[in-house]
Amino acid sequence: MSGQTVTRADLCEAVYQKIGLSRTEASKLVETVLDEICNAVARGENVKLSSFGSFVVRDKGERIGRNPKTGVEVPIEPRRVMVFKPSNVMKARINGQLSEGEAE
Repeated sequence: MSGQTVTRADLCEAVYQKIGLSRTEASKLVETVLDEICNAVARGENVKLSSFGSFVVRDKGERIGRNPKTGVEVPIEPRRVMVFKPSNVMKARINGQLSEGEAE
């Protein structure tokens, strides 16, 4: 899976190979986990996955933006956004300071 975008199918295949579930069961497991994360975030809840990171919903207020082509000011409506904050363990793995098997 290195050097490319990881898809749902890639995650299902990894679960199938590493856990030993059938492909159908692996697919259902991945879908269930992703659905739970999506549903919790949609309800405005924060999702924290230990040694991975947190998905946090933030409210952004109304502000004035500018059309870069014309320079005309345009109001930007208030909205909710989701941000991902990686854990310190994830940051260390990204920077090559921890191997896959190590944890906090």
